[in-house]
Amino acid sequence: MAISKILRRSSSAGKRSNSTDIPKGHFAVYVGESEKKRFVIPISYLNEPSFQDLLCQSEEEFGFNHPMGGLTIPCSEDLFIDLTSSLARR
Repeated sequence: MAISKILRRSSSAGKRSNSTDIPKGHFAVYVGESEKKRFVIPISYLNEPSFQDLLCQSEEEFGFNHPMGGLTIPCSEDLFIDLTSSLARR
């Protein structure tokens, strides 16, 4: 499956999503160091140890208060894309 089908980036960063623009079995996260970009990724990534590491970093930095209104991942967009690309190849 192509990465573009698994990982979808939206230009709506900063806007709260509604559930109609997120396919079943996926969830939205916000990624980036200064400018946050929205990605829609499969829920199955939550089981992956490398993704769980990102979630731990997010918890350490934000706790349960995510300023974007959704889960915010504190890493560079490039790192996130590399990680999700490797998960998609599995």
